[in-house]
Amino acid sequence: MSVHLYELPLCFVLIGLVLYVVLAGADFGAGFWQLLARGPRGARIRDHTHHAMAPVWEANHVWLIFVITVTWTAYPTAFGAIASTLSVPLFIAAVGIILRGASYALRAGASTARETRTIDTVFAVSSVLTPFALGTMIGAIASQRVPVGNAAGHLFSSWLNPTSVTVGVLAVATSAYLAAVFLAADADRAGDAELVADFRTRALAAGLVAGAIALGAFAVLHSDAHRLYERLVRGDALVAVIVSALAGLATLELVRRRGFEAARYTAALAVAAVVAGWALAQRPILLKGLTIQQAAAPHDTLIVIVVAVLAGATILFPSLALLFRLVLQGSLDHRPADAGGFETSGEQPPKTGPQIGRLLAASRAGLLARAAGACLLAGFGLLTIAEDGWAHAVGVAALLGFMISGFFAAVPSELAELDREEPAAPQ
Repeated sequence: MSVHLYELPLCFVLIGLVLYVVLAGADFGAGFWQLLARGPRGARIRDHTHHAMAPVWEANHVWLIFVITVTWTAYPTAFGAIASTLSVPLFIAAVGIILRGASYALRAGASTARETRTIDTVFAVSSVLTPFALGTMIGAIASQRVPVGNAAGHLFSSWLNPTSVTVGVLAVATSAYLAAVFLAADADRAGDAELVADFRTRALAAGLVAGAIALGAFAVLHSDAHRLYERLVRGDALVAVIVSALAGLATLELVRRRGFEAARYTAALAVAAVVAGWALAQRPILLKGLTIQQAAAPHDTLIVIVVAVLAGATILFPSLALLFRLVLQGSLDHRPADAGGFETSGEQPPKTGPQIGRLLAASRAGLLARAAGACLLAGFGLLTIAEDGWAHAVGVAALLGFMISGFFAAVPSELAELDREEPAAPQ
């Protein structure tokens, strides 16, 4: 299956969508569990979800901005139709994201238990409404209810229909499932056995519910979006559906066995396969009456988009990788002053090891800089001059090489020295 130049930006969009569904989905799901946090451990559950998601929730929404920007630039006709016909759910999602961000900021300044409960309730409700609204938009596109043109589709029935509502409910259930798995892993790392048990139970229950909704969705698609159903049960899309099902079952088994770290990745794979299956089933149709090729921007614009995305990734991916590495290692965990953290024990944070430092130090010889330049020239030339599909594929690979080697060539050598420094002796 070959990928044409006009499909490359859409591949980037789908990658961004997968990352948003997985990472921001877990963020939304944390709010869902706050809504249901009752009983003697309710306050602890709410605090755990906030502390676990606080370092990353804002970074997760980078992917939504990325998806919107690339779609707008690479497929302007489709973007205009989507944004106008689906303006209502888009507005609901935007309001939900704003309220969630405000809740994060205001919670730290709450002075009474009543204020905290009110803020948590707003956060939780918006965490349910936002993925539901975004899910209905996906359902509207998948069921071909967004025609080409400015507000050409119905303002409400385009997203309030069986397929859209089912996808919206599935988005909420999936978010809750991802969040429970991630929060169980965070609680396990923190050594909190009670919270591990709480979120382990929630993960198993949410996984079963999400799986049941996904199975029920096939019956809905069969009657309401038959073309999509036909494409999902055969060909490449069927492979993605099978991968999603197997990854989901593997996640449940890993959670049952308390293998929470591995369960993070199988849960993400299950969700990513769902997005991939939808994309494969819908290809080459983007919107009703509009193919991907027809919707694509001019050739030169597509080239600039591909180059800009890959060049921008040299900053974005390493930065996010560092953030999530710190989070998963527990370096950004909330530590009370008397909880035996580094502030009171006199211990130093764990050292990360010299591997990165040695790799960064190699860039000072100039080899990586020259390799980055060669990859950039090769990639840009193959994408702009060549016409064959294989040449475009090599061009993309060359630009990826530019992205990786260019990053390490541009990193200041001082960072390599910091990575190799021995921690100072405690005073």
